[in-house]
Amino acid sequence: MPLVPPVHPFREAVENGDMDAVAALLADDVVFTSPVAFKPYPGKAITAAILRAVSQVFEDFAYVREIANPDGRDHAFVFTATVAGKRLQGCDFLHFDEDGKIDEFTVMVRPLSAAQALSEAMGARFEQIAQEAAAAR
Repeated sequence: MPLVPPVHPFREAVENGDMDAVAALLADDVVFTSPVAFKPYPGKAITAAILRAVSQVFEDFAYVREIANPDGRDHAFVFTATVAGKRLQGCDFLHFDEDGKIDEFTVMVRPLSAAQALSEAMGARFEQIAQEAAAAR
C-alpha cells in the first residue's frame, strides 16, 4: 500500500477556505509575484489581501498535484479553477524561510484567455485589495 504524505498546512488552509490560516503562514517580508502584474507586491498585508480576493474570484478551485523539494523549503501546488467562465490551470510556487514562513509566492496560470479573465476580475477588486492591505498595516 503506497504511503500518502500528510497534507501541507498551506494546501490544507486553502482547501478549507481558511484565509486567516493562509495569512498566518506568510512571512512579514513575503514577496508576491502575480501572473498578471509586471511588478511584484512586497509585504504580508498586500499578499494576504490579494489571496483573499483570489479566493473569491476563483470558482471550482482544486489542487491537483503537489511537488516538494526534499528539504521542504520549495513547493509547487498545481491547481485548476474557473474565472468568468474560463477554465484555467495554474501553479503556486512557494519558498519557505528558515522559520517555515512563506517568503516568496509566485503564481503562474494558463491559457492566456483565462489569465486575461483573472486580470480583469482582480483589477475590478484592486481598490478593495489596497484598502484591506492598508487597514492591516
